Amino acid sequence: MISGDSAAAVSGLEAPAVPSRRPRIALLSNPKSTGNLAQLPRIRAFCAEHPDIFHYEVEKADQIGEALKTIARIRPKVLVINGGDGTVQAALTEIHNGAHFGDAPPPVAVLPSGKTNLIALDLGARGDPISALERLLEIARSELNEHLVAKELIALRHSEAQVPVIGMFLGGAGLADVMLYCRHKIYPLGLPNGISHVITAFAVLMRIFLHLRASFLPPHPSPLQVSSKSERLNGRFSLLAVTTLERLLLSSELGGAHRPGSLKLLAIDERPLSVLRALVATLMGKLGRSKLQGVHFQETDEVQIEGDRSDVILDGETFRAQIGQPIVLRAAQPLSFVRLAA
Repeated sequence: MISGDSAAAVSGLEAPAVPSRRPRIALLSNPKSTGNLAQLPRIRAFCAEHPDIFHYEVEKADQIGEALKTIARIRPKVLVINGGDGTVQAALTEIHNGAHFGDAPPPVAVLPSGKTNLIALDLGARGDPISALERLLEIARSELNEHLVAKELIALRHSEAQVPVIGMFLGGAGLADVMLYCRHKIYPLGLPNGISHVITAFAVLMRIFLHLRASFLPPHPSPLQVSSKSERLNGRFSLLAVTTLERLLLSSELGGAHRPGSLKLLAIDERPLSVLRALVATLMGKLGRSKLQGVHFQETDEVQIEGDRSDVILDGETFRAQIGQPIVLRAAQPLSFVRLAA
């Protein structure tokens, strides 16, 4: 479905009409993202009242390529993604691999419309998506440069993919297990996101600090081998994260001065004291800034993850690392994003 200058509904297989004049914003929406279940009617109404917005809705991830091909024809000043981290990842992958915009893709903005919204939060998008859209319209009508920030991306390659998958945050080891536990066991309870995350965190702490094993708790992480050009880590990790985002746990800034073109790798041993040290460092804003026993942080150009059927999650999409078939992460070409707040 598209709306804005051209408000006709179309199927995913039809080529929608291009508006007669160039909108400042192209909005790509995934109606199935959690936040959109309640907010999409308001967003549709807002777009109908603002011809500066070209609104395209997809029903499935495999329609994003066709959507971006259409959006490229109108040459928007800003591309806004209205969906969760998984929708953002699918769009970034298509922008990177599809070359719909040639060598000059528009800056990307993200609305907070998913369960976790790590990418939206990193770009300063919080609260009501309509308020964020209003702010983006103001920015698009003025000089964009002062609101733009270049972000490195992660290119994930694995044995089953012919082209890299592009994202900004990967979770593995115990973190991936916890994310899948929350997705499959806690979210189906229908509780608010905040309460779901608190219950999940409590279950993780029971597993780590009380050494409990039960079907209603997250599983203990499997052994992993994590390799970079300078270090090889072997063992069980409560948390494994590879990211290009500036903020990670509890909205704390990760590391110090970032080296351009590198990935941030964080691994925390599956030991109570290691987890406790990492939590204290996070609360003090010092995670990744000083060496801590059992807490491994580095900036690197490449990461390989290998394990016995171990899952990793890149912005909502799950991949499996296996022995002899490692997942390889490298920095991808940076992309311009619109930051709503400092």
